Amino acid sequence: MNTFSDRLAAIQSRIAAAAQRSGRSADAVTLVAVTKTHSPALIAEAVAAGVCHIGENRVQEAETKVAALAHETLHWHLIGHLQRNKARRAVEIFHCVHSVDSLRLAETLARLIAEQGNQRLCVLLQLNVSGESSKEGFDLPGGVNNPAFDSFCAQIEHLLALPQLQVNGLMTVAPWSEDPQQARPVFRTLRHVRDALARRFPQTAWPDLSMGMSDDFEVAIEEGATLVRIGRALFGNRR
Repeated sequence: MNTFSDRLAAIQSRIAAAAQRSGRSADAVTLVAVTKTHSPALIAEAVAAGVCHIGENRVQEAETKVAALAHETLHWHLIGHLQRNKARRAVEIFHCVHSVDSLRLAETLARLIAEQGNQRLCVLLQLNVSGESSKEGFDLPGGVNNPAFDSFCAQIEHLLALPQLQVNGLMTVAPWSEDPQQARPVFRTLRHVRDALARRFPQTAWPDLSMGMSDDFEVAIEEGATLVRIGRALFGNRR
């Protein structure tokens, strides 16, 4: 499997098999191709092979790629940590921000959208449910079993009241392990949080779970992922 099309087909086959194991259609899972450090030319090759959802970690790097591929019909996802001083540009170029990790950042995004007169921005709320200190996100180790869950929900209530944001669900990053099964409890915990939020805030649909990367996306799909963020398995090691 030396061509991008071959690698993409193999990943799509694995997505379909994992979706089937979870009783869902492959169409229920969106592949977000993570293009950090890769060139616009390589992204164009991916687009030619059928990729239409592109994930970038940094606003500044994404700017040049969005401009270079402006003629393509693409959905740009910000999947990396967003600093508030980069939020204005993020609002302008991304279709969805997976990494809203605080109420303060959400309020900043809402204010900028209102100032620019833009339509609502799709966002996902990034949660740290593993307790790993290096991970970004709302700090909620253990998910619904965390004693701080009610205070977390109070923040979410304020966040959902921001009319400029369309909250579509949750995102997390599992700790890396050689055994993908080690990530399963993390993904399951995020799903349980999403289900609890859907019960508490039924006015919001909560359709999406962004979880799973090159090493563990099949386990994530089995636990309910609707968005998987895959870079190395598609493009090889970062350049």
